[in-house]
Amino acid sequence: MTQNSFLGIIEQSIRNNWDLPAMTDYEGRTLYYKDFAREIDQLHDVFNAAGIQRGDKISLCGRNSSNWAIVFFATLSYGAVSVNILNEFDKGSVQFIVDHSDSKVLFTDESIWAGIDESTIPKAETVFSLDNFSVLKTSSDKLKQFMSEAPEYFSNKYKRGFFVNDINFRTDKPEELAIINYTSGTTSSPKGVMLPYRSLWSNTKYANENVNFMQPGDNIVCMLPMAHTYGLAFEILNSISLGCHIHFLGKTPSPKILKDAFAKTKPKLVLAVPLILEKIVTKVVFPKLKTGSAATLKKIPLLNYIVFSKVRKSMIEFFGGQLDEVVIGGAALNHDVENFLKKIKFPFTVGYGMTECGPLISYAYWKDYKKRSSGKVVDRMQVKIDSKDPENIVGEIMTKGSNLMLGYYKNEEATKEAFTSDGWFKTGDIGTIDKDNFIFIKGRNKNVLLGPSGQNIYPEEIEEKLSSSDYISEVLVIGENHKIIALIVPDSDSLKSEGITEEKWNALFTKIINEVNSTLPSYSRIASFRIQEEEFDKTPKRSIRRFKYQK
Repeated sequence: MTQNSFLGIIEQSIRNNWDLPAMTDYEGRTLYYKDFAREIDQLHDVFNAAGIQRGDKISLCGRNSSNWAIVFFATLSYGAVSVNILNEFDKGSVQFIVDHSDSKVLFTDESIWAGIDESTIPKAETVFSLDNFSVLKTSSDKLKQFMSEAPEYFSNKYKRGFFVNDINFRTDKPEELAIINYTSGTTSSPKGVMLPYRSLWSNTKYANENVNFMQPGDNIVCMLPMAHTYGLAFEILNSISLGCHIHFLGKTPSPKILKDAFAKTKPKLVLAVPLILEKIVTKVVFPKLKTGSAATLKKIPLLNYIVFSKVRKSMIEFFGGQLDEVVIGGAALNHDVENFLKKIKFPFTVGYGMTECGPLISYAYWKDYKKRSSGKVVDRMQVKIDSKDPENIVGEIMTKGSNLMLGYYKNEEATKEAFTSDGWFKTGDIGTIDKDNFIFIKGRNKNVLLGPSGQNIYPEEIEEKLSSSDYISEVLVIGENHKIIALIVPDSDSLKSEGITEEKWNALFTKIINEVNSTLPSYSRIASFRIQEEEFDKTPKRSIRRFKYQK
C-alpha cells in the first residue's frame, strides 16, 4: 500500500474487517466486508464486459443503499470516475448531468429510470438497475452475452470461495480525478465539482484521526444523501475505512423513524443537518419543558441543573444511549436551539464545509466547540478572511489545502472565477475568524442586502431571529424597492393548536416583527411581510432557492 492512497486505506480496512458486518439495508439484507469485496470484484468483470476504460465516467443516481456503495467503490477501484447525482434532483437536472459529464454508464433506481427521456442522454451506452444490477438498456452485444452467462461464470470463478488475498485494488494517484459531484445550487445551473483522490484521502484521514472514539464493528445510521459530499465523506468513506457497520435508513428521517433506528443501532456518532436536530428539540423536548412539573422546576434556579440533566439524559436516550457526539453540517443551527443544547451540555458540534472541499473546512470536537462558530480550521486546510480586520470585520472566507477540488468540469470560466490569482478558493460565504482559528459565518456573499447608506445587511441573521417563533415554519428576508421584506410560511399546526385563526394572523405576525425589529439596527429593520401559502422551493440539501423569490 503506497502512502496517502485512498484506495489503499479502503482495501486495508476490508482485509482487517473481513468477518465483520459492513452494511445493512433498511428491512433488508446485511453484507459483511467479505461479501462487499466480492460484489465489487463481480462488478469489475461486468465493467470489463461493458467496455469501460480507466477514466470513463459512471453516473450513480439512487436512494441510499448498499448497492449504491458497492457501485461507488467498484467504480473507483476499477479506475473509472464516479458521477454522484442526488436522487432528489428533478429529471431535467439528472438528464443534464448524465449528458454533461459524458457518462458512458448510468446506474439508477428503476423508479427514476421510468421518468428519464433516453434521447437526452445519447452518450450513456448502458443503464443498470440499482435495485438488482440488471441491465435496463445497452448497445453492447458483448455485455448482453456476458450477463446471460454471468450466473455460471461467477459460480465457476468462486468455486473455491473468495478470500482476503483475492482483493486487488489499484493504486490511485493524489491528483487523479475520482468524483464529479454536481452542486445542487441555489442558482439555476449545477456545476460539476472535480474531486481528486487526495481530497478523499485527506477528508477520510482527518475523520479517522479526529473521530477516534469509533471502532471496528460500531454502528452508524446513514441518513444524509450519499451523493452529497458531507454524507459520503463521514457516513460512508470514514465508516468503511474504520470497519464500522452502516445502516441505511431508506426513509425520510422523521423523529419517530430516527428514534426507532437509533434504539436498534445505538450509534456513538450521528451526522445531521440542523433541521433534524431542531425538529427533535422543538417538537419533542421544548413542549415537555413548557408543561407540568418541568415548567415549575425550571423557575427555581437550583433545580434547573436537575431538570437540564434529565433532559440531556432523555435526549441521549433518544439517540440510542451510546452517543458520543452529534455533528451538524450544511447550515447554521437555530440560535435558541443552540443555546438550549449548550445549557444542557448536550454533545453536539457544528462543522463547515463545501462540495468543493470534499467537504471539510472546519470542525471541533464538542468539548472544544465555541458557541455560534462553525468549528476550527482543520489541519490540512488554510483559511483567510478578505477584510482589514479578520477578527472583527466581516469579509469573504477563502481557503486552500489538500481537500480542495481540481476545478469545475468543462467550465474553465467558473473555475477561474472561483479562485484568486494566487490560488485561494473563494467560498462565497462571509464571516470572521478568531485568534484560535474558529470560523464564524454571517451568511452568503451574494445574499447580502445593502442598507440606505450602504450598510451590509445579512438576511440570514434576521431570518434566524424570526424563525425562533413557534408560529413561523419558514422565513425568507429579501430586499425590495430599498426596503426589507419578510416572506413568511406560517406553522399551521402550532397556530391551529392554539386556536389562532387566519383573521388574527396579521396582528400576530406584525407583533412578532415589531419584537424582532426592536433588536435590530434601524437600517436593517423589516418594513413589511407577506404570507407564503406553500413552503419555499428548495435544493435537495434543503437550502431555499433564493433567486426565485428576489425580484
